[in-house]
Amino acid sequence: MRIDIITCLPRLLDSYFAHSILQRAQQAGHAEVVVHDLRDYTLDKHRRVDDYMFGGGAGMVMQIEPIARCIRALQAERTYDEVIYMTPDGQRLNQQTVNTLSLKQNLIILCGHYKGVDERIRERFITREVSIGDFVLSGGELPAAVLSDAIIRLIPGVLNDETSALTDSFQDDLLAPPVYTRPAEWEGMKVPDILLSGHEAKIDEWRYEQALARTRARRPDLLGE
Repeated sequence: MRIDIITCLPRLLDSYFAHSILQRAQQAGHAEVVVHDLRDYTLDKHRRVDDYMFGGGAGMVMQIEPIARCIRALQAERTYDEVIYMTPDGQRLNQQTVNTLSLKQNLIILCGHYKGVDERIRERFITREVSIGDFVLSGGELPAAVLSDAIIRLIPGVLNDETSALTDSFQDDLLAPPVYTRPAEWEGMKVPDILLSGHEAKIDEWRYEQALARTRARRPDLLGE
């Protein structure tokens, strides 16, 4: 999979993709993340990519031309399955959306900034708009990194144990059950005996019951309650 991220602040993303699972995924050839500096696509001598809003009002708007040039340059090189815009008023991200996107081959992610992009960009190029929650950040770089992380970890071969992703929270509309590791007893707190029993079927049953109880207590909306 290839993910192209368009941003006016590319250095914000440098560190995120240079460590841990995301770094190994790229080194192994499972994923390729390319960050594009939007300022490279402006014709303005000051490298500006924003301007004042028509109609007045506080805040600046990302201009059409640099974004259009960047997207068209990328689309001239390959076919993209989705052009995604990270924006607070987009569809709220969930695991089902991530699962769908993880099956794609090429994605463009546009990071919003300032008051957002000129609406005509959304109408002409964007195929999917995504929000990571009902709040506003300074830009779309962190949301783009979050979305990329969630997608890449699902690509076959990225995780050492591919079944790990299948037992994550939200994969089956349940939160993950409690997990434990050594030592088996710490300050009088013991790991549940069932997890030390070696009885796989009973352990699976316990985990399902715990996941259901945790979901009912913390996120009953996932159960339709």
